[in-house]
Amino acid sequence: MSETDDIRNKIKRAQEGDKTAKEELVTENMPLIKSVVRRYRGGKIEYEDLLQLGTLGLVKAINNFDLGYDVRFSTYAVPMIAGEIKRFIRDDGAIKVSRSVKARAMELNKFAEEFMNSNQRSPTVKEIADRFGMEISDVTFVMDSTRYPVSMDQEADDDSLSLADKIAVPTDMNDVLDKMILKDAIMKLKERDRKIIILRYFRDKTQSEVAEELGVSQVQISRLENKILNIIRNELIEK
Repeated sequence: MSETDDIRNKIKRAQEGDKTAKEELVTENMPLIKSVVRRYRGGKIEYEDLLQLGTLGLVKAINNFDLGYDVRFSTYAVPMIAGEIKRFIRDDGAIKVSRSVKARAMELNKFAEEFMNSNQRSPTVKEIADRFGMEISDVTFVMDSTRYPVSMDQEADDDSLSLADKIAVPTDMNDVLDKMILKDAIMKLKERDRKIIILRYFRDKTQSEVAEELGVSQVQISRLENKILNIIRNELIEK
């Protein structure tokens, strides 16, 4: 479903520097911001601060929205609003993850990927625990703490946009469901395409580093990445 001409016209004007149009879009979308913010109330961050973060996310959505997208602006905006809040919570708020936990999570995630490639299925938590001599509860804690392996909010090195920011995830799904659908979409990719996404968004590698690992140019990786993100986006929209 396409946006109304009025909304798209305001977005176009805002992107061209019309402050009034941008302010009107923020005001009109405040109910949307509040609906996202409600999910994060009850923590140590004040409600007004959450609103400010949500508003910042909406402004980023206005600035980055491609009018050629065949998705509603609200569909594109929600993950960016939520992403701004989540990044603050992760980086500056109540949730802190130690470097040792992050390092162990990367080890677990690497094992999970290798296991998947060898066995054509994801390892169970018990199989991961047995491999690393860990308690099942510790495996769950480590992977949940760093949101591996299906985090939608890991930032890319090149432009600080998350995978969720780039694929405009549909908004009518809860957190658990959207992770499952995203993971399913990634697993449907061809092996090379899946590896590019994993290296870029779950291993924190730059496009240049991925290009070197795959033996191609950075320009090729950039083009391939955009193509793959469109594939994932279309898969999610169809859901």
